Amino acid sequence: QVQLAESGGGLVQPGGSLRLSCAASGSILTIYTMGWYRQVPGKQRELVATIGSAGSTSYADSVKGRFTISRDNAKNTVYLQMNNLNPEDTAVYFCNVLLRRHVWAGAGDYWGQGTQVTVSS
Repeated sequence: QVQLAESGGGLVQPGGSLRLSCAASGSILTIYTMGWYRQVPGKQRELVATIGSAGSTSYADSVKGRFTISRDNAKNTVYLQMNNLNPEDTAVYFCNVLLRRHVWAGAGDYWGQGTQVTVSS
């Protein structure tokens, strides 16, 4: 089995910062892309940022220049540093990992349980 443990969400004032973490554990052979998505009630889950195994990154236009995604391959962990937060960033944030569990298996998508980020004064 594979587990994704998220942490770092919470309540922050506009202009503030938060750092999300997501650690993957369990039976893992190779981790490929890692990323963060977010979802607001009544809306579809949207991509926030992704990072490839070699470190290439991509961001949603709405977070460019404010959010930074990074990963520690030795710890199977992905991070999302969120700066200059605004109320529109309020959402449940989910980590997503594309990984391969066994040499005989293909890659599969795994999701964290979600962590609430609330930006409010």
